[in-house]
Amino acid sequence: MKNFSRALVWLTASEVVFNIASYVVHASVGRILGPADYGRYGLVITLTTMIIVLVGNGLPTAMSKYLSEVFEKAPWKVPIIKREGAKLQAVVMGSLTVIFFLASPLIARLLGDPSLTPLFAFSSLIIPAFAAASFYIHYYSGLHYFRFQATLKIIRSFARLLFIVGLAFLFGLPGSVAGYILAPLSVFFVGLVADSIITKRSFSQKPEEGFSFSGRLLLAYAWPLTLFLVFYELVLTLDLYLVKAILQDDVATGLYNAAITVGRIPYYLFYALAVMMVPAIAKAQADRGPEETGSLVGKSLRLMAFLLFPFVTLLAVYAEPILRLFYGNRYLGAADAMSIFSLGAGFLTVFYVLAFALSGAGQVRIPMKLSALGVLVALLLNFLLIPPFGIEGAAAATSIVSFLLMVVILAYTARHFAVSLSAKLWSVSIGSAIATALLSTILPSGPISFMASGVLLFALYYLPLLAFKELTDADIAPLLKLFRKDGSRQV
Repeated sequence: MKNFSRALVWLTASEVVFNIASYVVHASVGRILGPADYGRYGLVITLTTMIIVLVGNGLPTAMSKYLSEVFEKAPWKVPIIKREGAKLQAVVMGSLTVIFFLASPLIARLLGDPSLTPLFAFSSLIIPAFAAASFYIHYYSGLHYFRFQATLKIIRSFARLLFIVGLAFLFGLPGSVAGYILAPLSVFFVGLVADSIITKRSFSQKPEEGFSFSGRLLLAYAWPLTLFLVFYELVLTLDLYLVKAILQDDVATGLYNAAITVGRIPYYLFYALAVMMVPAIAKAQADRGPEETGSLVGKSLRLMAFLLFPFVTLLAVYAEPILRLFYGNRYLGAADAMSIFSLGAGFLTVFYVLAFALSGAGQVRIPMKLSALGVLVALLLNFLLIPPFGIEGAAAATSIVSFLLMVVILAYTARHFAVSLSAKLWSVSIGSAIATALLSTILPSGPISFMASGVLLFALYYLPLLAFKELTDADIAPLLKLFRKDGSRQV
């Protein structure tokens, strides 16, 4: 895919906009509600959106894989595959909505706070709203309409600012939950209108007689992917629920929610790469074979080495001023936990992206098994570390598990795709990250000055990469060509 890098830049840019908006939302809601209600907000929103991230994305991701294999060679198959995906998504997510609503009292009791029951019941409406938006985001990904997919993400960014912050200001905690229902619905309606105008024009040709697409194909691919997403999200968020359940402290829960929310910035930035991996690798395998597939994975590994390392390093060393910037002085008690968690979020981001690469190549059960094992280890470590060390222990548990998962999936990736980062690039990247951390101790780190220091350190990180000729013209070419028009529909 010659346009892979440029499409990735567009999607990453939309992720940057989306995450800036998300952190404005979190910072605003955290300040409006205060630590205690912000902790309750985090529990309710994280649990309902977690269901979407894992269960709600499984079938649409499977659909995008099959769409990417046919949209050029047999475009008349697109509406048939989409229809099957929509039917299954409606049945699965509708059932989950009802189950979650009925289980709200049980969930609240398990967390030791029955007063959360009405909020969990109301938040069940987030599930179908997010599922509807997710369906169209993955639909356009499968068709390689990456620019329009990026547009939907930007629309959702501004909708979140409008609805979540506005309703939180007017109605407090219930209003913030209502905003999480209305924001994705706006994305769904835009995607629906675009589908009727744009895609039907390209994919409404008369199908060949006798063709049918069974939903069983989607389910066969989706169920191990869904289990992977379930286990992965548990590794990512289990610590927050165990902090609440073990410590029974709303303030500590709110502090930890702030720490992990900001600490996940690298994961959110690389989400675009993960979303692209399944359709991109599926199409590369179908059209060009293992050489092109290995090239895509190699580009992804290099991108993470160039961007993930400095992001994680700066989040870890500037945790305190970043928390002050986003949430104010009331949340500074989360700084140590955020520094530790940021490292784990970086490790888990590598695991997440490579898991989607393996899934696009049909190896979806490998990430599923690894993430399941990760949940068991995370449970054990959280129960061991939270009682004596509090929220810092929860962050350490996540970081240890994430590092182990990253190491194992890197080995699987090297074996399956016959590609890996060179020892030289690993060494230079790690050395640059260590030098960045050391330099941060002598540069200003005040409430505002840390931003200038961070920009300087981010730039200095690349000097050794350039000196050792590890950062090449090919690596930065997509940025230079971003706005050059080539008439390509695929990006």
